[in-house]
Amino acid sequence: MTLNALDGMLARECNQKTRLGAILNETGDVISDIALYLPFLFLPESNASLVILMLFCTILTEFCGLLAQTINGIRSYVGPFGKSDRALIFGLWGLAIAIYPQWMQWNNLLWSIASILLLWTAINRCRSVLLMSAER
Repeated sequence: MTLNALDGMLARECNQKTRLGAILNETGDVISDIALYLPFLFLPESNASLVILMLFCTILTEFCGLLAQTINGIRSYVGPFGKSDRALIFGLWGLAIAIYPQWMQWNNLLWSIASILLLWTAINRCRSVLLMSAER
């Protein structure tokens, strides 16, 4: 996560921002989310539909953040369940189930809560677009 943020900051600070860099950054973010979270589909006790729903909500959340940039020129990172939050929670969950495999029985609850938080985040990002538009 640090490196993901660092490359963008360096590009801005060194005046090396490019359109191609923006495309690669945003596309890479979505691809990395899918690559990192898709394996949850294969965990015992995981409901495939819930994992796919969570992945869809992840993509929707990123799309809504980009939508803000398209409309207002400013990328929305409004939460409560942004990329860094997801990385922390799912990383901790991966560690937890590696240490305590019996906790996998709670996978579906986590995917459900994550999906709700992701939808909430998507709504908040769309609201931020509307609020910024109203202020202008």
